[in-house]
Amino acid sequence: MENRLIVSCSPPMHKKESVSRIMWAVVISLIPALIAGTIIFGLDALWITLIAVLAAVLTELTIEVFTKKKITILDGSAVITGILLAFNLPSNVPLWLPIIGSIFSIAIGKQVFGGIGQNIFNPALVGRVFLMASWPKYMTTFVKPFNYDAITSATPLAALKEGKILEHIPYLDLFLGNRGGCIGEVCILALLIGAAFLLIKGYISWHIPVIYIFTTALFTFIFGGNGLFGGDWLFHILTGGLILGAFFMATDYVATPLTIKGQVIFGIGCGLFTSVIRIWGGYPEGVSYAILIMNGATPFIDRYTKSRIYGTK
Repeated sequence: MENRLIVSCSPPMHKKESVSRIMWAVVISLIPALIAGTIIFGLDALWITLIAVLAAVLTELTIEVFTKKKITILDGSAVITGILLAFNLPSNVPLWLPIIGSIFSIAIGKQVFGGIGQNIFNPALVGRVFLMASWPKYMTTFVKPFNYDAITSATPLAALKEGKILEHIPYLDLFLGNRGGCIGEVCILALLIGAAFLLIKGYISWHIPVIYIFTTALFTFIFGGNGLFGGDWLFHILTGGLILGAFFMATDYVATPLTIKGQVIFGIGCGLFTSVIRIWGGYPEGVSYAILIMNGATPFIDRYTKSRIYGTK
């Protein structure tokens, strides 16, 4: 009986990918947007990002040491949380703001649920929403692009919400980041370069981001203008944090559905909530809230879209 026959699920598969490998690949994919944000908003953008990352990593290390858990700071997940939180901040916020945001993101958005793989909400968005609710003035005052000392109080979406956009903003300016906004959301070109890297490597699928963006475009086209079917859907795609959210936060492995059908539902839900908040809500931007709402719905989506077990009816 020494040579036992071991039977396992088939087919046995082995891949080189690991959690750490995937997380650091995502970090690499965010570098183009960080470079673009630094060029557009100055070195303050870089410092805020580095401080947010450092605070996130130290918070995770501290909690894991005190709770006697396995130290996981080298897997890259805390680094991603810090970067994404910083990408959702204006470049002129005081340096204590990204520190508090990162601490909240890791402690409340991640570790309170048990750590990586167990959080039900995207940690960076949890921190961002907390900062928006606590210090809205800092979160809604932005630096003009390529003019690091000039302050503007409105992004294109905020100006549209307030009815202040009288002339059409060139789409090319919106695409390249020549507008007010948060550090990592303004340069669509840089974000698409990073997204293409993740798609080509197979680390994310196209279902959630493409359906999310398409739903937002369709809904804002129908209801976003003065009448039906008159909304500027391309403006809504190129402004705010839609591209950042769709490719880098709505695709979170942990907080999104497992099945293709579930991901389609998730993407549609994100697009609808984003559009409703932008058009009729009190905030000009709805990406963060839309993704968090759908994160909360993910367990229910998974329950009703799970794949049929082979051989059963």
